[in-house]
Amino acid sequence: MTKDVIALTSKMPNAWSLLAGLYAGGPQTTVTADAEGGVLRLCSPDGRPLVSVEAPLLVQVAGEAERLLGRDVPVPFWWTEVRASGAVPQAGPLAESVCGRLALLLGGSTWPEQAARTEVVEVPATAAPDDGQPVVDVLTGSTSVVLADRPVLALSTWLSDVLRGTARSDRALQIVTPPHVRVSAAARATLLHVPNRWVVQDADQGYYDGLSGAVLRWQNGTFAPALSADGTSTVADAFTRTSPTDERQLVVAFRTAVPANEDVVLGEGVEAAWRTLTGSPPAGWGTAEPVNLPWSPGRLTDLARGRAPEPTHLLVTGRPGRPALGWIRVTRTTAGVEQDVTLHIGYGKDEEPPLDAIAPLAEALVTRHGLTTLLVSVRRASRDLTTPPVLQAPPVPVAFTLGARDVRDIGLTHARRPPIGIRPVPLGPASSPALHYPLGDGSDPGALVTLRHLSAHLRAGVPGSAMDG
Repeated sequence: MTKDVIALTSKMPNAWSLLAGLYAGGPQTTVTADAEGGVLRLCSPDGRPLVSVEAPLLVQVAGEAERLLGRDVPVPFWWTEVRASGAVPQAGPLAESVCGRLALLLGGSTWPEQAARTEVVEVPATAAPDDGQPVVDVLTGSTSVVLADRPVLALSTWLSDVLRGTARSDRALQIVTPPHVRVSAAARATLLHVPNRWVVQDADQGYYDGLSGAVLRWQNGTFAPALSADGTSTVADAFTRTSPTDERQLVVAFRTAVPANEDVVLGEGVEAAWRTLTGSPPAGWGTAEPVNLPWSPGRLTDLARGRAPEPTHLLVTGRPGRPALGWIRVTRTTAGVEQDVTLHIGYGKDEEPPLDAIAPLAEALVTRHGLTTLLVSVRRASRDLTTPPVLQAPPVPVAFTLGARDVRDIGLTHARRPPIGIRPVPLGPASSPALHYPLGDGSDPGALVTLRHLSAHLRAGVPGSAMDG
């Protein structure tokens, strides 16, 4: 399996320390860089990629190492991720030696701890076929396969890079892990998108999909469902070996649209939601996990403005003690600047999600942040916001809010009279209100049916409304 190793150091890895780490391959290896210079590659004597070293990341957000590695590391610290080719037996020890040397020179540790070696690793000249991508372990015409083994598979910089690379080459990304690996909420949302797939190794049935449970087989250069004679797929026994949990997650998904003015500040709606639901602002933001920058709507706005008109994808995290993770997609549209936000907050068995704060939050988003839609749900899932490869209960809707613009498009009379026995609450100006639809307390799965009926009713108002998205 591909070896992921991380150096966690108190000092910044500079050019000299990186070279000292890369010389773990001895004088017969060579060093190259990608086009942007963000990834260094250590190659065998005949040019085959062995190890990739990501650009060091200064982590200034407390709790990120604990969340992703189960390791308490005081901030600030430098996170340097090293990834070895799974096709080269010597690449794993070489990655360990690179990280071990960085930790020795700069003060710190490695993950895993036993990876802190420093010796030179001899590499033969004909180590592996050259696919040009050291982070990809199997490359076929349709699929890029990556092997990973870490406590939490997160939406890291390397995973984001691989996703972009597979999209550009019109391939699917399939990540293969042992059954003890969990995925972060952000990585789970990404792997839910077709054609990507989380593939779990199973001792009894070979492989199965970690999110759907379908038994998989390697067929025609990709992992695909193993169909029975009648054309149906089989669910792996390991996927169903789960028991109900008393832990919950509050899932808040909303979209805002504001005019594209020079003085617009992004992230303020996210902060309003965070403060309302957790009592404090977000702790940090970034473009990947670990989330590394202290919370700053101003810097977030600068980044998105610099990338426009291309969309910007961002992550937001909370403070230790209250698990919270969100992601934002910022896009420039004819309506202005739109922000699609998804926020997950974790609660233990003796903690109650603040459902009484949902209506006030909806009103604040309507009156001050240009709310288009808001959907709030509760799901029975781990407080730490990670997902194991077992059957998960679907989220149960709590409330839905439709912004004033779409209420006008659908028609106020039609929108306020859904045939489901729910009386919506008007929010904002009486002359052009938004409508807030209470759906339950998150405990009755029947609310899923109610939401479907509500959605169908609103779609029947005006074709092309927000409900079609």
